[in-house]
Order: sequence, then structure tokens, then C-alpha cells
Amino acid sequence: MKKVGKYSYLYVFLICLCSCKKEKTIDFHTDPTPYTIEIPKFFPTNLNIPSDNPMTVEGIELGRYLFYDGRLCGKKDTLMSCGTCHNPFFSFENGTGFGIGTTGIPSPHVMLPLINLVFNTQGYLWNGKVERNSPFYIIPGAYGGNLEDLCWMGVYAPHEMNSDTNKAKATIQNIPMYPPMFKKAFGSEEVTFKNISKAIAQFIRTLISSNSKFDKYLRGEVNLTTDEMNGYAYFNTEEADCFHCHGTILFTTNGYYNNAKDTIFNDARDRYAVTLNPMDKGAYKATTLRNIALTGPYMHDGRFKTIDEVIHFYSEGLMWSTYADPFMTYLNDGGVQLNPKQKADLKAFLLTLTDSSFISNPAFSKPITLP
Repeated sequence: MKKVGKYSYLYVFLICLCSCKKEKTIDFHTDPTPYTIEIPKFFPTNLNIPSDNPMTVEGIELGRYLFYDGRLCGKKDTLMSCGTCHNPFFSFENGTGFGIGTTGIPSPHVMLPLINLVFNTQGYLWNGKVERNSPFYIIPGAYGGNLEDLCWMGVYAPHEMNSDTNKAKATIQNIPMYPPMFKKAFGSEEVTFKNISKAIAQFIRTLISSNSKFDKYLRGEVNLTTDEMNGYAYFNTEEADCFHCHGTILFTTNGYYNNAKDTIFNDARDRYAVTLNPMDKGAYKATTLRNIALTGPYMHDGRFKTIDEVIHFYSEGLMWSTYADPFMTYLNDGGVQLNPKQKADLKAFLLTLTDSSFISNPAFSKPITLP
């Protein structure tokens, strides 16, 4: 039998080694970490979280960075971010009323605070133009009438960033630290505007205000003063007649009402402009009263600068029209006719809705550094 030399085995081994295909590099990407909203005591349990945008730790972190990054507008001559007009110190409103876009054009209505929106299932903006499953919401490129659409609208609206989604995503794509963050959150380093919107919407859904003095009172942690308790009683009865539109733990029903502040209705952005129902003329969203001390001026057009002016209006400034909401029980009397002490007590109660821990929460603030 012929012997095989030891070098023959080495030769065969080298041939086999060289003929093997080179293995592909293994991608060790892991799925993002699920994030569960902690629902405060007494708050609704129905959350507005779309199935195609589940909450994740990585998505929220990315959204927070994008929310405050002025480069998102995709312009070299200006740095305007979501946080420019939605400041945490004003309950994510801007503290002055109307926002001013990169073109100098003011917003059509005063800014709305971005708080507790994860519990809102009844539309966004003053007129509810952005609303899930609404027959009135038909906009090309829309993401289903939800928070994600507000992010998209903020980039292209003339009174906001006045940019376009292609510029925005190209700018973010070219910032070295962002693509890896997108991969952690959404599985790909490719920056799409849909994922930009999803990330920002995830961050906004974490903005929950639930630790005011009133919340602590409900939890049995503190007591309200006599004046505050009196104001609470007026608020929840026909005495001050606030509860019809604001009588929930969110201090808004998220519905739309004509609250009898006008007799002529020519605003092209009221609820009627969305539904074309004549009884919606002059109707606007009942905004949350949480952190009301921080969110003036008030009403859709900012006509009232102080809480005192708002209380005076509902007390003796109502104006009759056929479009006034039936909930305006004291319309024929011009208002609820509160005396000075009742007005003071009602204001005292409204001030208990300020949540100082919310506006100073570092998880909601602008990152110290951006990518």
C-alpha cells in the first residue's frame, strides 16, 4: 500500500481552506427595549399608542434628541426645533401665545401645551383637524391622524419650520451619531421621516403631568385650603359651570365647543372648517386646565392675558348666538355671575393644578449636548 506523506495532508487542508466561502459578518442588532407607560392614579387606562409605533426606550431617547434639535428644519440659516415653541417651563407651550415660524409668519392660533396627549383619542389642534379614523382627515402622506402627523406638519408648515421632509431627513442622516440611534430604535441606520415622526411622537407620549397639589390631594398626601376647596366645589357644580368641558382628571374632555365669546364667526380654522356642520361655527377644543398658570395667554386667539380675565369672561362676559354650546347654561344671564370672593376661590383652585415637578423633570428637558 502506498504511503501518503505528511505534507500531502497539509496540502489537502490548505486546498479545503481556500475553497471555503467567506462567512458574512454577523449583525448583532437587538430589538429595542419595550417601554411601559406608568398610568397615574385616577387617570384613564385607554392609551393612544398606535400598533405600528410601540413605545421603546431607544425610540423615546431618539425622539427627545430630535425634539430639541434645531437642525431638524434642514436649513443652514436657522435652527428651529419643536422645543423652540414647546418649552417645558411653560408646560410645553411657548409662554407668549402665538408661535413665529422661520418665515416670520405667526401661527394661526396660540400654541397648545403638549401634555397628557397619550390619553387623548379625540383629535389634535384647536379644530381637531388631525384625528384618528376621521372622515374629515384626508391629507396626502398622513400617518393616520395621530401625533405622528403633528411632527410631520411642524416641519412643512409655513408658520413653523417651513421646510420639507427630504431636507430634514437628509440633514439628520448626515449627522454621524444619529444613524446608529435610528438602528437601535427602528432596526436600520437609514433615516426616514416616518421614523423621525415616530420617535418624536414616542417622546411626546411620555409627557405626563400628574403631580400637582390637586393630584397630591386626591392621593391623600396633602390638604387643600378652605379657599381652594370652595373653588373646587364651584368648579364641579353649576355655580361656576366649568365641569361640562373640563370636568375630568385630565381637566379637558378633549371635545370642541363654542363657548359664547363671539357673535361673528369668520375664522377659517374653527371646528366648522373641519366638519362643515353649521353648529360647529366658532367651536374650538377645550384645552386642558392643568398647568393653566403657565400657559397664558388664553383661548384660541390669546385674547385673555390672565386667569382673572378668563374667570371674569365666564362670570359676566358671555355673548349670545345661535351657535353657542348648550353647555353654556347661563348664556341668557351673560355668565355665571360670581362674586369677588367666589372668583378668588375659583382661581385659588385652578392654581393647585400647577405641576412643578413636571416642568423641571430632566427626562423631558433639552439634552445637555446634541449628537
